[in-house]
Amino acid sequence: MNLNRPVAPDPYQLLPQVPSFTLTSSDVVDGEQMADSFAHTSVGGANLSPHLAWSDFPSNTKGFVVSCFDPDAPTPSGFWHWNLVNLPASVTELAQGAGDPAHDTDATFSVRNDYGAKGYGGAAPPAGDRPHRYFFAVHAIDVERLDVTPDVSNAVVAFNLVFHTLARAVIVPTYAVKE
Repeated sequence: MNLNRPVAPDPYQLLPQVPSFTLTSSDVVDGEQMADSFAHTSVGGANLSPHLAWSDFPSNTKGFVVSCFDPDAPTPSGFWHWNLVNLPASVTELAQGAGDPAHDTDATFSVRNDYGAKGYGGAAPPAGDRPHRYFFAVHAIDVERLDVTPDVSNAVVAFNLVFHTLARAVIVPTYAVKE
């Protein structure tokens, strides 16, 4: 089932341009299919967030926000899989599974993903649809904390990031469910 939709643009090309830095993963590769372990349980996955590590960000970085967004979801607004807000500047790596909301603290937290749950929600495109792209982004920010609460929407987090992002690193694996 190909839903015959145009390919959505890179969502970050629609925002003010910022410098990039290095983002790597031992679990996912830019442009390649993710393992089922990073897919949602509804499609047989383990719902684990992948390992992510970053470096070479601006020296004046005061914190980070990590997100995962699927612009290819069959909705007008894409699909937010994860927004981990207010990581300290000293954190430069997340282990596989760090998207479990049990790791959240009062200071660093996940807002609800588009599944309606806190934490990482894995890939689950419609069966037979073309491969979807998953934009894992690390945003280096100029404040220690975004002025948001755990109850805000992903759109509110993204809106605040526009005004506080010094640089952004992105890795874009894909995922498709076989029919």
